[in-house]
Amino acid sequence: MQLTGKSLIAGHWEKGSELGFNAINPALNTPLSQTYYNATEQLIEKAIEEANSAFAVYSLLSANQRAEFLRKIADNILDLGEQLIDVCNQETGLTKDRIVTERSRTLHQLTLYAQQIESQEYLPVFEAADANRKPLPKPDIRLGYIPLGVVGVFAASNFPLAYSTCGGDTASALAAGCCVIMKAHTSHPGTSELVASAVLKAIEECELPKGVFSLIQGDDYQLSTKIVKHPKVKAIGFTGSERVGMILQRQVYDREDPIPFYGELGSTNPQFLLPSKLSENPEQLAQLFVESVTLGQGQFCTNPGLWVVLKDEKDNDSYTRFSNMCSEKIKVKQAGVMLTPDIAKDYQRSVDNFKQLDGVMCIAHGQRAKFEHFCAPALFETNVKTFLNSQELRTEVFGPCAVIVLCESFKDVIRVVDNMKGNLTASIHANQSDREHVMFLSHKLANKVGRLIYNQMSTGVEVCGAMNHGGPFPASTDIRSTSVGNESIKRFQRPICYQNMPEDFLPCLLKKC
Repeated sequence: MQLTGKSLIAGHWEKGSELGFNAINPALNTPLSQTYYNATEQLIEKAIEEANSAFAVYSLLSANQRAEFLRKIADNILDLGEQLIDVCNQETGLTKDRIVTERSRTLHQLTLYAQQIESQEYLPVFEAADANRKPLPKPDIRLGYIPLGVVGVFAASNFPLAYSTCGGDTASALAAGCCVIMKAHTSHPGTSELVASAVLKAIEECELPKGVFSLIQGDDYQLSTKIVKHPKVKAIGFTGSERVGMILQRQVYDREDPIPFYGELGSTNPQFLLPSKLSENPEQLAQLFVESVTLGQGQFCTNPGLWVVLKDEKDNDSYTRFSNMCSEKIKVKQAGVMLTPDIAKDYQRSVDNFKQLDGVMCIAHGQRAKFEHFCAPALFETNVKTFLNSQELRTEVFGPCAVIVLCESFKDVIRVVDNMKGNLTASIHANQSDREHVMFLSHKLANKVGRLIYNQMSTGVEVCGAMNHGGPFPASTDIRSTSVGNESIKRFQRPICYQNMPEDFLPCLLKKC
């Protein structure tokens, strides 16, 4: 497919404004040749109006019809072949192996949601009528779920496939019966255009209204505002920084009719390391921790950026061995490419600031970069008092950086937990001799995270029915929701109750036949 640089507006590729932008090859720090044109407000208005019209048809399709659509999209993404891998590699600097793995996850999400809606589509609840109940008869009551309407989705920078054009938010919204307006991320617009073409082909193959899906290109923030504030947009899915997420959240609150805003904004994913586990094999644990924090240049939402270590006053040797091995492993790590120049600058600024803080020691820094735009991993150490007094240390650093907080007592560990913001995940590294501490710590952490892990690192998210990928703010803006797994579909549906409705007038799912 020849890239056009255009937006997909209800089945048509539209150029929009003469103003445009170019993606950056982050490995070379140079712009790519293809220009992408900013969509105009008029095109966004057209896309949303067409989506609203399409919703009247798409929302009434059977679960089997929507499932077929999702599977067609998956097939068409796979059919894009090496072009998708090559374009994504140029735009993100991610390895081709990583992109292939992410493509597999994207296809799995689409097929998983297809299976989910076919199997149950959120089982209805029936309350049978009872004409003989006293003092009043009981009516026939049936509870089902209907889609919200047009959903605006904002692509993520760090997952160009699995959290972007047809990633989890788009797939779950389409599974729910909603139409989607996708705002492409400016760091991978070509990848977005290719995936959008796969969605368009599926729309045509399934003979659906063209307004079911549109892709908006543009680097003008006003385009995002137009989507968020439009009265016919009924929900928003967003993955990105806390700063941008809160701007969009305020715009949602300013609407005449506030709508659900499902934002995933930030997480330090703390690792709690207890003494008995530390003493078993400090070097092996150190390798596990370092490999996790540097995986993918630390550019995962589940990156373990905070390590809370409880020292044993009788065993200083284990922590020393752990710390020395962490330092050794970090120091030989090569500087690597970040997803965008802005992410690289923000990361380097945070690392430099940490080095200037009183009470904070840089115990390891990776190999100096060959190029200025490459970033090296860094590991810092501090005490509980310094950590609790520093807002900076308690804020996510997006990249291969971690802070070790040394605790002299279990009470110090709990003080850290009590002062933590919300997180997507936390891990407890312990063994059976830590049983009492683990039970208490688990109870405390359950109020701070969406997923609690035992003796495993936080990196990696299994896409399945039991997964919860969310958590207290700023991990997500709605603590009750998940952006991964079958339950994510529920974000874009609402309950509807039918009372005393004749069988003929009920939707198919609520009929007893």
